[in-house]
Amino acid sequence: MPSTTTLFPGVALITGAASGIGQATALSFAREGCLKIAICDKSAPGLAQTTAEITAQAPDTQIETIEVDVSDSGSVAAMMRRVVSRRGWVDYVVNAAGIQGATKRSLDLTGDEFDAVNGEPLATHDGRAGDRGSDCAYSESAGGWSGETWRVTAYCASKSAVMALARCDAIDYSRHNIRVNCVRPGLVETPMALGSPEQRKMFAPAVAIALMNRMGRPQEIADACLFLCSSKATFVQGGGVGGGWGGYTIV
Repeated sequence: MPSTTTLFPGVALITGAASGIGQATALSFAREGCLKIAICDKSAPGLAQTTAEITAQAPDTQIETIEVDVSDSGSVAAMMRRVVSRRGWVDYVVNAAGIQGATKRSLDLTGDEFDAVNGEPLATHDGRAGDRGSDCAYSESAGGWSGETWRVTAYCASKSAVMALARCDAIDYSRHNIRVNCVRPGLVETPMALGSPEQRKMFAPAVAIALMNRMGRPQEIADACLFLCSSKATFVQGGGVGGGWGGYTIV
């Protein structure tokens, strides 16, 4: 059951909420007492599953289910319009949607293959100039800065871009009382990472270099996202959580 005293009295929006980190984050918001949650993804069956789990665990939660393609700016804009029109504003945003893309070195990538991973516009807030404030977390891999060499050039480039975007947004929107941070978890047990034996084999060397010798769990990353969105992190801006996940950057 959700807490009667919550750190999240406002409206939460989570992309990628049909599975993995996004789904775990949506469930965590609900369990922690956030009563207004918009779950967004392009997978209708996955959204239905997330809705069912939230309803079972926190039946008082008001759930807005939105099918969205975050690679389509029009779809993202429609998502934001719908949430704002229904709820008035957005207080917490967790952008967890993403794709892996082609597993190739940079010289082997086509322009379209690179753009498929890097062309993912994600709205960070509702565009208001008011002072209510909002907290935004981008979920991205440690691959943006750990020097991974597993033929995921476009993927790692996109994660470095997410870090730069978060820093720039933090600078631009601080005066509106909007915080923007990154979560950099490394490899996590999500359908994207565990989708097939080939996927697991490909990622085995990455798991091996982590001191904890395992992938992260979606709930572990969701906990970090909720911390950044909470009043416990009001002086965290343009940075976030990462670096020590599983020991990736110690070695």
